[in-house]
Amino acid sequence: MNGGIILYDMQINKLKDKRVVILGLGREGMDTYSFLRRKFPDKELVVADKRLIDAFDDEVRSLFERDGNLVFFLGDNYLDSLRCAEVVIKTPGIRRASLEDYLEEGVELTSQTGLFFDNCPARIIGVTGTKGKSTTSSLIHQLLEKSGFRSFLLGNIEKPALSFLSEVKEGDWVVYELSCHQLQGLEKSPHIALFLNFYPEHLDYYANMDEYFKAKANIFLHQSKDDCLIFNPEIKEISDMKDQIKSEMIEINTEAYLQFLNTESQKITHLSNIVAILELAKLLGISEDVVRRTFSDYKGLSHRLEYVGNYLGIDFYDDSIATVPEATIHALNMLGEKVETLILGGLNRGIGFEKIGKALVSSSVKNVVLFPDSGEEIRREVLKSDANSDIIFLSTDKMEEAIRFAFEKTMSGGICLLSPASPSFNMFKDYKERGEAFKEAIKNISDEKSNKA
Repeated sequence: MNGGIILYDMQINKLKDKRVVILGLGREGMDTYSFLRRKFPDKELVVADKRLIDAFDDEVRSLFERDGNLVFFLGDNYLDSLRCAEVVIKTPGIRRASLEDYLEEGVELTSQTGLFFDNCPARIIGVTGTKGKSTTSSLIHQLLEKSGFRSFLLGNIEKPALSFLSEVKEGDWVVYELSCHQLQGLEKSPHIALFLNFYPEHLDYYANMDEYFKAKANIFLHQSKDDCLIFNPEIKEISDMKDQIKSEMIEINTEAYLQFLNTESQKITHLSNIVAILELAKLLGISEDVVRRTFSDYKGLSHRLEYVGNYLGIDFYDDSIATVPEATIHALNMLGEKVETLILGGLNRGIGFEKIGKALVSSSVKNVVLFPDSGEEIRREVLKSDANSDIIFLSTDKMEEAIRFAFEKTMSGGICLLSPASPSFNMFKDYKERGEAFKEAIKNISDEKSNKA
């Protein structure tokens, strides 16, 4: 056994006579299953997942029960499915290293992203970075549409790609948001790659920052001289690789666009990400007027510095997507001195919180809610920066208690911000569930207080 090989240029039709295992039945895995079943109605497919059948919802269970050509490997021994595989289509969240002892020599390993890239007739704009990928991708998609192009917004933005493969035509554009997990092992790069930023993240998955960067680097490593990389020059790892990069390289330079940046909303995304979009527009010959209209019309995405509303005189903002300190610091900078109460903490991935500690003691924040497990580490960093800090802390694992604290401590006209600087998985399913819990608690407690008044 040697861990298999990576698929290169796997055409969909070649799967017809291969023993295919779909490994992982999350959003992408289910989309891959549905796509292959439509393509090959009578083909035997193998699906494998760590969960047992009872963990799936009724719709999925019913779908599987009606499929007489489906072989299941569910539960703790789900990786045994790989021993009979010729092609494995892996979901992004499963570690590649965990498969090595199960893959026979010659097994072809790919992913939904790999299959899409190998079979997509359109030009692909790939977007990656630790933060701001979704906002940047959705803005690019809208920019292309306003410019008269036919565009598809796919990938990590929760639109699995294979469902759209039959609709995409030559001459179209695909804007593909790419996570590090989707990029890991990818052997084709998009025609235009945007690498927005690079901060410590996912260190519970990758051994170190070097391994994390190597996964993301596949967005440009396989580009040719006819392709283009738009990148943030603050990413030293890219600058160190310039001699290895074959594509045209365009640095994101905010100084060159100060006039534009001063007249457009900075709350849309990080300034450097706005400049990345401007560089892309220039590359594609899109006028500044269209760019301005795109920014002006943009409504934003949920849980990304989203204004929830004014309740009992307090403005609430949902920035649940902020899972690293840099994102929270950005939110504080954008909202300014009116932020009085900040909700922080969640899963501790060991990335360090010195930056957030220093940012808090120099901010206007007076009240901080700390969720486990990273909350207590954040408190220690605040006190390291200023042992006499007069910030009032509340440690809790209940969103309702956090919001009651916010209503009690935040002055009328002030802001309560959820921007946790940590992932959500120890308390919530994902950042969306955390954000929705935040909104629901605000409404419920506000209604309760109004009814008592």
